[in-house]
Amino acid sequence: MADHTHGEMDITEQEKTFAGFVKWVTNSVIIILVALVLLAIING
Repeated sequence: MADHTHGEMDITEQEKTFAGFVKWVTNSVIIILVALVLLAIING
């Protein structure tokens, strides 16, 4: 087995993927909230 040193792995790709996921979820939530507000206004 190879020796592993904590904190030595390159995680830049994982960080970019996670940042993209968080951005996607944030944008989706904003769109859903806007849609709900518009539905509430239209259906009064």
